Amino acid sequence: MDDLITPYTKMTGNNNHGWRATLTPSWIDLAVAFPHPPGVQRRVVGEGLDLTLEVRAMVSGWFRSVDGQWLAVCHYQIPYADGRKHMVALRNQVVPGHAMRHREDNLPTGR
Repeated sequence: MDDLITPYTKMTGNNNHGWRATLTPSWIDLAVAFPHPPGVQRRVVGEGLDLTLEVRAMVSGWFRSVDGQWLAVCHYQIPYADGRKHMVALRNQVVPGHAMRHREDNLPTGR
């Protein structure tokens, strides 16, 4: 799958070998990106996705919203609450910029 190219995507490569989006290692705070609705009782569903974690992501670009907020375009994985090894892999997802922070390591997404 190709990367989603944005006005703020940094590209790497050349005309001979092709161009690709530069991926920047980041963290996504899933609890910030997907907040629990106020007034709704929290319960645990074992086979559900765990949206309480901070997960590794690779950012390929940025968009601005109509009200000026930054939105990261990124690839990341969300684990299941029951701890199974398989995770849901997401590519080219738009995530609110305030849920992102820079990551120093260059490890791939996942646990």
